[in-house]
Parts: sequence; structure tokens; C-alpha cells
Amino acid sequence: MTLDERDSLAKRFEEDRRRLRSVAYRMLGSVTEAEDAVQEAWLRLGRADTSEVENPKGWLTTVVARVCLDMLRSRKSLREEPLGVTLPEPLTGGEMEADPEDQALLADSVGIALLVVLDTLAPAERIAFVLHDTFAVPFDEIARIVGRSPTAARQLASRARRRVQGAGASAAPDLGRQREVVGKFLAALRAADFDGLLAVLDPDVVVRAETAAGGTRELRGAETWARGALSFARFARFMGPALVNGAPGVLLAPGGRLWRAVRFNFSRGRIVEVEVITDPVHLARLELAVLDG
Repeated sequence: MTLDERDSLAKRFEEDRRRLRSVAYRMLGSVTEAEDAVQEAWLRLGRADTSEVENPKGWLTTVVARVCLDMLRSRKSLREEPLGVTLPEPLTGGEMEADPEDQALLADSVGIALLVVLDTLAPAERIAFVLHDTFAVPFDEIARIVGRSPTAARQLASRARRRVQGAGASAAPDLGRQREVVGKFLAALRAADFDGLLAVLDPDVVVRAETAAGGTRELRGAETWARGALSFARFARFMGPALVNGAPGVLLAPGGRLWRAVRFNFSRGRIVEVEVITDPVHLARLELAVLDG
């Protein structure tokens, strides 16, 4: 490769770096790992013969996707700890992943709940879903990346889509109204609005929260829990609406890694019961799906 060709290649790569980083982040859920994947793609690009590449943008996407697939498979084979245990308690800004502001911006653009649900998918499912549903990559190309037939790649994306959306969730009674209440709850928490929280909580709301010792702590009354909930307002940017075992709720996931799941029960348009799930083993067993919000 001549110097001029390498300079042209570097320019083209830099022009596409932001999009490639976005692709990698959706697949990996980590700013640091996404940067590593993009850097590895650049190294592979420098070693490859690109003289016959007709679609550089698509070629770069394919390279990044293959790097991400390798990283996901490695992560899955090495992961010995249950979901969620990588985050300490209590969580402070300095204990999060490096560059938390950058992480938060990317997470906001993707959606906290989506990042968490994607993390429950098998590597090939995640790659197929992200590439097709987010970046409109044809199944013929996805098939070559994941080493399956186009039909199998389509099935991977379809299976992932059902997991992400929650099969049959849209048919649940009053789900639309309940989603509105969850949205108001999150808005009030993000604004540290005490009265806004009281407006969506039943005055006699019952809250059951898992404790570090393996037991359950019970609280009663809207004012009592609202005051406690406000202590988490600084983490509200890491929260997103989701279905938790089929019921509307909220996920707290700094860096895209699940730390808390909150499940609600409703009556007369208000939250009457709250279940706060913190145990890593319990978190790993939850059935989660994404809610818009």
C-alpha cells in the first residue's frame, strides 16, 4: 500500500469513525470496548488488501461487527459472575466506567433498557439484531459475519426482536396507561420533584426491597418511599422504562450493566406496589423487554 493510498484510507476511516463507534457501542454496551473494537478494525484495515473493495462503508461495518462478535463471544465464555455484580454498592461517580459523561450520552442515545436487554442475548443474536434493525444491513451480509445462512441470520434477528420487545406485551390490559405512569415517575425522579412522585404513588403504597443480607425490607406510605427514591435522583439518567417479568417497571443500569430492577403494580392509575430487585442472581433470571420512554 502506497503512502497516498494509506492517507486516503485513514481519511475515509476517520470520516466514518463516529458511525463505527455507534455500531460497536450498540453491540458491546461499553464505551471503552467500543473504542477498542474500532481501533482493532483500523489495525485490520491497515493489513488488508482493499483495492477491490467497492463499498468501503459497508466493508468497515462488517470488520467492526466481526471484531465485536469475537469480543462478545470471549466475554460470554469468560463471564463467571452473575449479571450486575460488576457494579459496587453504593455506586459513586468515581467508581463507574471511565468517561462517565461520554457513556451517559451514548446510553441516552441507545436507551438504558435496550442496552440491558441486548446484554441478555446470545452474541450472534445481538449482532444480527443490531446490524439489521438499527443499521439496515442485509441478511446476506450478516450471514457472512455470523457464519450462518441468510435464513438462519434472519431467524437470529427475529428471535432477538421478540426478546427485546417482549412477546405479547402489547396485549396486556391497561399497559398504555401504566406506561404513562412509569414515564411520569421517571420524569419526577429526574427532576427531583417530590410532589410529582406523590402524584403517581398510592398514599398507601407498599415497597419491598431486597437487602444485601438476602432478606427483604418493607416500606409503606408514599411520602416515606418518595423521600428514599429521591436519593437516587442523581442516577436517574441511568434509568429506563422496561417490562420486568411482564410488568411495567424501571431498570437502573450505569454503563449499560444492570444494577437495580424495579417492578410496579397499579390500581386506579397509581402505583400501589413496588418490588426492588437487587440480588445479582435474581437480576440475571429476570425476563426483560424494552418500553418506549
